[in-house]
Amino acid sequence: MNRKTAPKTTLYPERIIQFGEGNFLRAFVDWIVFQMNKKVGFNTGVVVVQPLPNGMVDLLNEQEGLYHVNLQGIDQGKAVDSLDLVDVVTRGINPYMQFNAFMQLAENPEMRFVVSNTTEAGITFDDTCKLNDEPASSYPGKLTQLLYHRFSTFNGDASKGWLIFPCELIFHNGTELKRYIHQYIDLWQLGDDFRQWFDTSCGVYCTLVDRIVPGYPKDTIDEILMKIQINDRLVVKAEIFHLWVIEAPQSVAAEFPAAEAGLNVLFVPSEKPYHERKVTLLNGPHTVLAPVGYLSGKDTVRECVEDEVIGKYVHQVMYGELLPSLDLPEDQLKQYAADVLDRFRNPFVKHFVTSIMLNSFPKFKTRDLPGLKIYLERTGKLPTGLVLGLAAIITYYKGGKRGTDEIVPVDDKVITGELTSLWALNDVAKMASGVLASNYIWGEDLNEIGGLTDMLTGYLRAIQDKGMLNTISDEVSKN
Repeated sequence: MNRKTAPKTTLYPERIIQFGEGNFLRAFVDWIVFQMNKKVGFNTGVVVVQPLPNGMVDLLNEQEGLYHVNLQGIDQGKAVDSLDLVDVVTRGINPYMQFNAFMQLAENPEMRFVVSNTTEAGITFDDTCKLNDEPASSYPGKLTQLLYHRFSTFNGDASKGWLIFPCELIFHNGTELKRYIHQYIDLWQLGDDFRQWFDTSCGVYCTLVDRIVPGYPKDTIDEILMKIQINDRLVVKAEIFHLWVIEAPQSVAAEFPAAEAGLNVLFVPSEKPYHERKVTLLNGPHTVLAPVGYLSGKDTVRECVEDEVIGKYVHQVMYGELLPSLDLPEDQLKQYAADVLDRFRNPFVKHFVTSIMLNSFPKFKTRDLPGLKIYLERTGKLPTGLVLGLAAIITYYKGGKRGTDEIVPVDDKVITGELTSLWALNDVAKMASGVLASNYIWGEDLNEIGGLTDMLTGYLRAIQDKGMLNTISDEVSKN
């Protein structure tokens, strides 16, 4: 597939530099730009920079930047399976082989945006990087090289600054990236004039990205290729849902009119509540439904939410316990929760609960414990579903078998060691108090939360005596 053999495509002027050629950016940012070009005349092309020596830009260039995005999922209760030929990528550059072409990106007066997804490990500072490296090894180092060359090329013209949207999955990604750029400015002694130009003419914005992207659809590729009648080696599958929250002023939103294209891209004063919303309403239910579902005989998230009993439990945790702990408008939270449930039900994505249960205790600490505390503070009661979910995690860490499947918890060795020792006591009361007292897990003694030790003990005993599914059934029948 290329621009001669594919159906009609458009070659757009290059206005975005994208660090990263992987599935996520192509199915998320580039798909968003594609929609903006199509719906509101954004008229923007994307130059992809390969952030590591080895990558996929050669294949991307073979197809002249073209590939299909296959969106699959549930939208308002209906199954959707769409296929779009995305044509926004103009070319790919490997800066390790094409350093001059890479630096020339800074000389394009029309270039305006930078996006990136270099993984959580990509936003880092390497003090061995030098300004004259071809290129600097770290992503912030490469970006600083480009920014300084742009500053020098246009003699500090304030209108030639860039708007920078990192998409790496770390909290305050923009703040971290900006901090490392400042460190390179100091390390490389680039001067106060450049620092001032960067601080006043460029914007580095914190973002939150949310879309499940399984990637190349191995299981359905033959069917897709038969449908498009052309050999596309870069087809990428993603769910329908998408959300991009960008902590930036409305002046930036005016330059990136995604909302006008009907896209779920929000420019907000702070992305923190949206980060908390995602972690609380998507990751929080995931963390407790996984052990509850697995110990009830379910293997996937979809099976859990579609089960009559476990589905009610998930609804209780999400709407009755976690949602009230958040501070965004209730209608927004309920809509997001409904979207999450649609995503959990996605018939096209097999999300195995065993993958969610990796490192369950750190996950519960960050995703569910804050909601538990806020719920207690606001209502004077403990959230029973979350406490039961913690009991399910503890039970899963007992190990043993589920049918013929061996249960092998995967977590920090100190944590698994503590749980093994506590289960060896064969006393659920000591188990409950011992887990809650673990400073290594929680950084505090959770036995000090009134009533928690007794409630957790009761749920652990119920699971041992009646089994997980019966315990869940008794719980949801109370509501």
